[in-house]
Amino acid sequence: MGGGVALVLAVAVAGIALLAAATAITFAVRALRSRATPAGNGPAGDGGQQPDHGRASGESAGAAPAAGESGPHPGQTRELDGEIRAVTTEVRQLRAELERREARIAEREQRIDGEMRRLDQVALDIEKVRRDLDGRRAEVDQLESQHQEALERAAGMTVDQARAELVAAIENQARREAAVIVRDIEHDARQEGQQRARKIVTLAIQRLASEQTSESVVSVLHLPADEMKGRIIGREGRNIRHFETVTGVNVIIDDTPEAVLLSCFDPVRREVGRLTLERLVADGRIHPQRIEEAYEQSKVTIEELCVRAGEDALIDVGITGMHPELSHLLGQLQYRTSYGQNVLAHLIESAHIAGMMASELGMDPVLLKRGTLLHDIGKALTHEVQGSHALIGAEIARKYGEDDDVVHAIDAHHNEVEVRTVEAVLTQAADAISGGRPGARRESLEAYVKRLQQLEQIAQARPGVEKVYAMQAGREIRVMVKPEAVDDIGAQVIARDVARQVEDEMTYPGRIKVTVIRESRATEFAK
Repeated sequence: MGGGVALVLAVAVAGIALLAAATAITFAVRALRSRATPAGNGPAGDGGQQPDHGRASGESAGAAPAAGESGPHPGQTRELDGEIRAVTTEVRQLRAELERREARIAEREQRIDGEMRRLDQVALDIEKVRRDLDGRRAEVDQLESQHQEALERAAGMTVDQARAELVAAIENQARREAAVIVRDIEHDARQEGQQRARKIVTLAIQRLASEQTSESVVSVLHLPADEMKGRIIGREGRNIRHFETVTGVNVIIDDTPEAVLLSCFDPVRREVGRLTLERLVADGRIHPQRIEEAYEQSKVTIEELCVRAGEDALIDVGITGMHPELSHLLGQLQYRTSYGQNVLAHLIESAHIAGMMASELGMDPVLLKRGTLLHDIGKALTHEVQGSHALIGAEIARKYGEDDDVVHAIDAHHNEVEVRTVEAVLTQAADAISGGRPGARRESLEAYVKRLQQLEQIAQARPGVEKVYAMQAGREIRVMVKPEAVDDIGAQVIARDVARQVEDEMTYPGRIKVTVIRESRATEFAK
C-alpha cells in the first residue's frame, strides 16, 4: 500500500513537471513569433494593415526606411517556422504522455482501492477468528480445570502433591540406575586396573634376575690351625682385649675347630675387624702395635671397597650425577642385611623393578630408579643417628641436593609420611616386590613363631571371634566368628580393625591377608 501511494506521488510530480515544461515551450514559441513579425507590421491578427496616421507620417517624411531596418530574410522565416512546428509537436507528445500517465495512475488507484477493501475484509475475518479462538480457549481452560478437579477428587491429592510424588519416584529410579552404572564402572575399572597392575608387576619380576646374599650378624674367620687361637688371645688375653678395643668387634673363640667368630651390630665395623684379623693371621705377628697397623690398613681398604661398590651400583642401575657422599653410603650397605637380604642388592633390584614399571606406565624411569635406589639409604646411619631410616634417608637426600620427588619417595616408602606422588607409590610397590618375593628374605624360627603367635593374639582379642588360624607362613590369617554374635557388617569391621592393628604393631615383609568367615547353619531332623 505504501509503495502504491509513493508511485502515485511520483507520477503526479512528473505531470506537474510536464505541465511546467509545456508552459515554458508555449512562451518560447510566442517569443519566436513576435521576433519573426516585421517591426512596421502589426500582428497577424490585424490583417497586415498599418494605421493611416502612420502611413501618412511616413509619406510626408518622404524618406525610405533605413538600411539597417530592412524586413526578415525568407530563409530565417522558414527556420523559425520549423522550430515552431517541432516545439508544437513535442508539446503535443508531452501532453499525450501526460494523459497516458494520468490514465495509468487512475487505473492503479482503482487497483489499490480494491486491494485496500480486500485487506480490510481480511482484517475483519481475522478479528472474527481471533474472537472465536478466545472463546474456544476459555472453554478449553474451563474444561481442563474441571478435569483437574475431577482427577484430584479421584486421586485424593493436589497437583503439587502428585508432581512432588512423581519427581521423587523419578529421582529414586534415576539414583538406582546411576548406582548400578557406577558399580559396574567401578567393577570394570578395578578389574582392568588389577589385570594391568598384575601384568606390569609380573613383567618386571620376569625381566629381573638378581642374586641374593644371606648373611648373619656374625662373621666367621677360618684359621690355618688351632694354635692360632692362642696367638689371637695373647698373654693373659692382651691381644684379644686390644683387638676388641681398637676395632669395636667382639671376638668369640669356642670349640669350633679352626674358626673364630666376630660379632658386632655395625656391619661395616664387623667387616673391618674381620679383614684386620685376617691380615694378622696371614702375617703371623699378632701384638698391639701390629693390630693397630692392620686396623688402619683394613679401614682404608673397606672405605675403597665401599666407594667402589657404590659406583658399581650406580653404573648397574644407570644413574649419574649423584653426590659422592651418597654413593659412599650406598657402598656401605653392601655389608648390611635385612631379614637375611643384602640391603644394597635389594636397592639395586628395587630400582630395576621401579624403572620397568615406570616405563610400562609412560613415566620417567630415571627419576623412579633414583628414588628407589636411595629409599633405604638411611640404614647406613641408623646405628649413628636416632630415628626411622626413612626419615633419616630423606634428610640425607635433601642435604645433598636430590629432587623433591626423590626425597618424598624416600620419606613415604613406609607410610610414615602421607603419600602424595605416583613416584612414591611405585617406590613402595618396588620395595614390597623385592622384599616379599619367595626366597628373598629369611628369618629365624623363633621370630617366625613369634610373629604367628602375635597374629593370632591380635585377631583372638576381638569380641565374637571363635577360632583364628595363621596360614601360608604368616601371610594370611583366617578368623572364624560366631554368627549369633557378629553380623555381616561386624565381620567387615573386624577384618578392617585386625588389618590396621597388624600394620601398626608388627613388622613383616610383603603383606598379610585378613579373612573373616561368618557361617550360618540351620539343622533340623526328620523323624
